[in-house]
Amino acid sequence: MSTPDAPTAAPIEVATPWRRLDPRMLVIGPANALVRLLPVIVILLVTGQGDVTRVWIAAGFGVLVVLGSMLTWRTTRYRITPDRVELHSGWLSRQRRSVPRDRIRTVDLTAKLLHRVFGLSVVQVSAGAGAAAEHSGLSLDAVSKPEAERLRRELLDRSPSAVDAPVLPPVQELARLRWSWLRLAPLTFSSLAGIAALAGTAFNLVDDLGIDPREIGPIDDAGERFSSTPIWLGVLLILAVLLVIAVIGSLLLFAERWYGYRLTREVGADGSSVLRVKRGLLTRRSLSVAEQRLRGAEVSEPLLLRAGGGAQCRALSTGLSSKDAQSGALQPQVPRPEAHRVAAAALRADPSEITLAALRRHPRAALLRRMTRALVPSAVVVLVAFWLGWWIPDLSWLGPTALLLLPPAALLAWDRYRNLGHQLTARHLVTRQGSLVRRTVALQQHGVIGWTLRQSVFQRRAGLVTLEAVTAAGHGGYVVLDMAAGDAVALADATTPNLLP
Repeated sequence: MSTPDAPTAAPIEVATPWRRLDPRMLVIGPANALVRLLPVIVILLVTGQGDVTRVWIAAGFGVLVVLGSMLTWRTTRYRITPDRVELHSGWLSRQRRSVPRDRIRTVDLTAKLLHRVFGLSVVQVSAGAGAAAEHSGLSLDAVSKPEAERLRRELLDRSPSAVDAPVLPPVQELARLRWSWLRLAPLTFSSLAGIAALAGTAFNLVDDLGIDPREIGPIDDAGERFSSTPIWLGVLLILAVLLVIAVIGSLLLFAERWYGYRLTREVGADGSSVLRVKRGLLTRRSLSVAEQRLRGAEVSEPLLLRAGGGAQCRALSTGLSSKDAQSGALQPQVPRPEAHRVAAAALRADPSEITLAALRRHPRAALLRRMTRALVPSAVVVLVAFWLGWWIPDLSWLGPTALLLLPPAALLAWDRYRNLGHQLTARHLVTRQGSLVRRTVALQQHGVIGWTLRQSVFQRRAGLVTLEAVTAAGHGGYVVLDMAAGDAVALADATTPNLLP
């Protein structure tokens, strides 16, 4: 006599355990507070001036930082499930962050100097640009370096063997640092702005401490000698000193940002590829971009850098912020051919098919529009200058001097027109524009998700239109300025067939 089959037991679902941040992160907060306090102490010891109360206030702030670090460690935990990355943090104000793993676009590992001393790293996970605010990404500050590397591989390569694989994925080197690129560092506005920011911070610190630099012996003596020199010579000396400081500072900033730079392509166990940028001297940074999320590349050439034959390549990928000046940078400032080579290597395409493609020129009406927009405001300034010189005899020199604005304005307009162009290649939409910053963008055709056509009153009279390719990467849209109206519609339809009504 047969017995009925016993009921099959339901499989037991094992919950993914929660993890904590590394306990060594408790030291980072107080150490950072001490580092911020050091300049104040040094200035007080060297000059003998300033308010000592500031030191006690900073010390009290350091105690609060210690307590805050302990609370952060106790109340922060995270876990990675097969479908999501979850982060719970906060005590008085609790936060619950949850990011779907299929929306993860980039994983950024950052280790500042103090993090490196204690063997820690910050893991920044970025999701799709179109995700809601609560799903836009999360940050783990901080975990051990081996844990950070394991998390990077686990989040970007979802195959089961990628998590605990004893063998690192195959790596193809695409570029590495060449110190000959250092000559291009002083030709960037960002480096000069960084030096100005450091100088401003130092000035504010001295001012807050109530220190008068003129009362310091060597500075006071130098000031007396400087006051006895002719004004024109003094101005030249100041400009020369500022130029030397700016050049030296830009070189140091370049070395700090890009020391140890390497651009590699890693192939995961599931066949997916990742572009990885590693760089930094004091602060080590590693940016990993999933290649399947890559939508194109941009070669940027600011005016000074372009005059020196340099350029910089950036990746256009979903999940990368467009607000950060260094976001998506695949390399430092390099010679122009190297920037186009890296763009081609990242997109797996021939340079002549992307950023070095032969571009179609725009109509002559676009040149007239550039000239009008540049020369009319300049002409207004010249007329106002002559009018002031007519009413105020002492300003009679102002009008003839203002005429010097017209030639640069005309050259700028011509350069802006000369840089206009577009082309549709086999797989990419290529567009170029700009003069102060010339940008050449190669956007993958499948990365275009929509179109925007704009036409002002003046464009309508000239038969021109501005076409914008909408994408989820980079700035969210890239424009082709002042095209013929018929060409704009034809280009949009050829790039994305059947998308336009």
